[in-house]
Amino acid sequence: MSDEVSDAATSTAGRAPLIRLRGITKTYGQGQAAFQALKGVDLDIEQGDFVAIMGPSGSGKSTAMNTLGCLDVPTTGDYLFRGIAVQKLSRDQRARLRRRYLGFVFQGFNLLARTSAQENVELPLLYRGESAAARHDQARAALASVGLAGWEHHTPAELSGGQQQRVAIARAIVTRPEVLLADEPTGNLDSQRSVEIMQLLWRLNVEQGITVLMVTHEPDMAAFARRVVRFVDGRVESDRRNPQPAGLAATAPVAESLGAA
Repeated sequence: MSDEVSDAATSTAGRAPLIRLRGITKTYGQGQAAFQALKGVDLDIEQGDFVAIMGPSGSGKSTAMNTLGCLDVPTTGDYLFRGIAVQKLSRDQRARLRRRYLGFVFQGFNLLARTSAQENVELPLLYRGESAAARHDQARAALASVGLAGWEHHTPAELSGGQQQRVAIARAIVTRPEVLLADEPTGNLDSQRSVEIMQLLWRLNVEQGITVLMVTHEPDMAAFARRVVRFVDGRVESDRRNPQPAGLAATAPVAESLGAA
């Protein structure tokens, strides 16, 4: 964002909600080939929430996530992030918003294959122009926070799937984002590693106050969230609070509970 936009975002800090969608639509294509992926979505997300976004294929959940992550812009409607109208920002301003406030985790890990865990985690800091010493310190701290202290110099080929996803999470949080957007973060993992990743996301939400927005098709994973929003046919079909998130059972420190698996 420009300094003006960034200052405005900072000045609205503390006002609820952190994110507000009103009447959001998204149409791809034109004429007879047009497809409306979102059909008037209203959604509020409070700072510090943990939201699971669910729905069948074609329901609009991925389009909604791309919109929330400033990777795409709505066709119509209003998207407010900390009071700033995101749809009115330029491409460069949206890129700055992503770098400053958002972190992303994907199903496929998206790690550089021949690069160490630490170097993978340092990448967002490199784009920010941080010094080498600062990058090294922050990357090591981020890896330690996800239970990977001592694994800094291992490449993805030397890590399990669960470890690779934790490196991806460390990379997403090394810039200390306000919002972590996770797209099917357990989709490539077995059940045990999936639970470990969800426990980690829960702790990041509780201990660091990171707002977590997660797309998942697995009810067992959505059970970790504080709130479950279900999309059907481009609309929000239901939005319910989870009175007993599964993450409440995760009480041990991250590094102790995750081990080296």
